[in-house]
Amino acid sequence: MLVCRRDGKANKMTNTATTITATTRSRTAGETRGAAAVVLGRLLFAAIFVVSAPMHFSPETIDAAAWRGVPLASLAVPASGLLELAGGLSVLLGYRAKLGAWALVLFLVPVTLAMHPFWAAADKAAMTLQLTMFLKNLSLIGGALLITQFGAGPMSLDARLRA
Repeated sequence: MLVCRRDGKANKMTNTATTITATTRSRTAGETRGAAAVVLGRLLFAAIFVVSAPMHFSPETIDAAAWRGVPLASLAVPASGLLELAGGLSVLLGYRAKLGAWALVLFLVPVTLAMHPFWAAADKAAMTLQLTMFLKNLSLIGGALLITQFGAGPMSLDARLRA
């Protein structure tokens, strides 16, 4: 459509319906990319919990926790493995992800304090390793806390159940 301005020059106007449709399509594509990024983020975040949970049933892991002074390690370590697995799967699948993320926080806080006491390390190498593991767990706690507030995102079982 051509419209004449007051100064006599013609301007080409765009069709409003076409503009709105194009904007809607690009927004939908952007939302799809964002949703896919959230799914990938959940997968990457949950992977450490799902993969490492079975190790909590090994005698070596139970012995390591007992050596660190974890009370009733033969019960506490497998129980923490179940909590870790449940929370990890919950976040991964996006099913009751906020609750699953709280389970991960409940798992991570005592594990971080009991198993990675960098302040008590005997030498610099051990201190560096334990500090790295401690900070990694703090980052995981931060990620889990974000999920407790924002949930699993649009491509999740939680979102499907709400729809």
